[in-house]
Amino acid sequence: MPIITLTSDWGQRDYFLAAVKGKILSQLPTVSIIDISHGISPFNLKQASFIIRNSYPHYPPGTVHILSLLTESTEKIPHLVVQFDRQFFIGADNGIFSLIFDHDPEKIIRLSSPAVDGLNDIPARDRFVASAVHLAAGKPIEQLGEPVSQWKEQLHFLPVVSGDVIRGVVIYINQYENVVTNITRDLIEKAGRGRKFIIEFRGESINGINQTYQEVPVGEIVALFGSTGHLEIAINQGNAASLLGLDINDPVRVEFR
Repeated sequence: MPIITLTSDWGQRDYFLAAVKGKILSQLPTVSIIDISHGISPFNLKQASFIIRNSYPHYPPGTVHILSLLTESTEKIPHLVVQFDRQFFIGADNGIFSLIFDHDPEKIIRLSSPAVDGLNDIPARDRFVASAVHLAAGKPIEQLGEPVSQWKEQLHFLPVVSGDVIRGVVIYINQYENVVTNITRDLIEKAGRGRKFIIEFRGESINGINQTYQEVPVGEIVALFGSTGHLEIAINQGNAASLLGLDINDPVRVEFR
């Protein structure tokens, strides 16, 4: 059974999501449509990319992902279809692809199908659905447009290692207000070489890492490596982001002792 996933900042109250699903099913009734997320903050490419890059590896080869954020097409921002790790990703060349993937894809195709004239054009419903159905039906990606060699680059916030210190930032806040940083387990293990360390942020500090949230009392701050392998700051059964005053791009520091 072919799979098409949808990721957007549409929310659930408007008609966009229902229209896109109806258009897909009218063209390919046997498809399985999966909602990855529609709760992304409006126009937030970094939030969307974090969700997608931690979701797509769990899908089978041939899955088609529609990415509907900032989808208006211009000469400088075309619509692309990207083949990566035997899956397909359809979206605008607004920088999101460079945030999702860590290395070059197998293929990049610039969509050649014209946009729908007039005010009723919804790229995800019209151009993206047509392309997704084409791919989900097993047809060649090359038939969708012209091959190109690169996509637009979006700035990554990468952690910096300086002496005995790693300086990183908050990159994501989840539904529970747990705070995810761009500092990974691999980086801490490589830079730390087994040394003890302290985590500092907003005037707070945590000594070391726990394995689970429940290892500290309810209401206490805890640091752990989440399912994505990133350093995470949380409060056991509490809202860490609000209570600790942490937001996206706020600095987080790891110092080895």
